[in-house]
Amino acid sequence: MAVRTGGLATRQPAVSLTRSSPYREELIYQEYPSLSEPPPPLWVRAADLRNHPRTIMQNAPLAPADFRNPAILISGPVDYAMYNNFRSQLDAAPQQGLVTVELSTLGGDPEVARMMGEDIRFHSDMSPDRRFVFLGKAAIYSAGTTFMSFFHRTNRYLTRGARLMIHERKMSKTLTIDGPLTMCLATVQATLHELESSIDIQNEGFENLIRDSQVTMDEVLQKAPSNWYIEAQEAKALGLVEDVL
Repeated sequence: MAVRTGGLATRQPAVSLTRSSPYREELIYQEYPSLSEPPPPLWVRAADLRNHPRTIMQNAPLAPADFRNPAILISGPVDYAMYNNFRSQLDAAPQQGLVTVELSTLGGDPEVARMMGEDIRFHSDMSPDRRFVFLGKAAIYSAGTTFMSFFHRTNRYLTRGARLMIHERKMSKTLTIDGPLTMCLATVQATLHELESSIDIQNEGFENLIRDSQVTMDEVLQKAPSNWYIEAQEAKALGLVEDVL
């Protein structure tokens, strides 16, 4: 806010105030320094301010009321049916402001989870006026945590009593060695390359999940093979999620 003193305009820091109203709404005075856009009303409701793009991009903590009507609501196995449902809701989601994605799943196809996650990443980059936020409900297992890892830590929330489950990818394959030796060697090498590539992709997801948290990569690699279950409050304490609702 600019204040004129002695003929000179000086800028004072933004001030946050509260004032009682008949509707018991919190009123906040917010400075908008950009002169390229028309000034908003001096007093605005807190709910309106939270959904303003400027506030959205600040990754401000969200309240339970912000999750009342999720733009994207998906549950069940992570498979191509879920992906199609997810894409339909994503295409219909608001083009600015808060976009909440609510998920409950016991797991599924990790590559489908990565596809959904890449869609979130792409749309976040393409639409800076939108803030994509994850809300995990009840169970976020396996591929569900893979999907969650594509959201920045400040945009991850869980419901009370929810559980995360982190584990290594699994492979079930019978390798038949039959034929000329050089062809047998190629078959074995192909399977080895598949394993190595899958481990690399798995560990990339682990790194995304634990970024900016107190969890180390060594800890994940130690606990993931035997299925690591994490209760919501513990996940918050570890810095894996922003808050528990």
